[in-house]
Amino acid sequence: PTAAFVGASWVALGLGASVYFIGLANAEMLLAEKGYFLAVFLLGLFAAISVQKAVRDRAEDVPVTGAYLGVAWAMLLAALTLMSIGLWNADLLLSEKGFYGIGFAMSLFAVVAVQKNVRDLAAFRSIHPDPAPLERPGLLGD
Repeated sequence: PTAAFVGASWVALGLGASVYFIGLANAEMLLAEKGYFLAVFLLGLFAAISVQKAVRDRAEDVPVTGAYLGVAWAMLLAALTLMSIGLWNADLLLSEKGFYGIGFAMSLFAVVAVQKNVRDLAAFRSIHPDPAPLERPGLLGD
């Protein structure tokens, strides 16, 4: 992946998570409600990464059990369902509900892109390791 795509992915994740957390911190709701929305957010991020990793592992012939892939998909769907139900029933303005929904969706997309970039860069570096510092041209005034 290019540096621009890697950077954009991290910025999207940081922005999505930041606006979600700032909104949650400033929300006038019970601590239990804030905990619910935080837990669902974290479950969603972890589940999205797990689905992406399991699908890619299978595509690259890395063994992944059907049970793990099924649980990963189930948890992602559970997080999406719980977020939808929580926002539907929350005593929030419609604009606030949209704010949380967009922050959640943006973060899910971004965390998948970040995980893909991390994996792609690790694979690239395993095939093309960096030369030793003294072997780099121009380092010693060559």
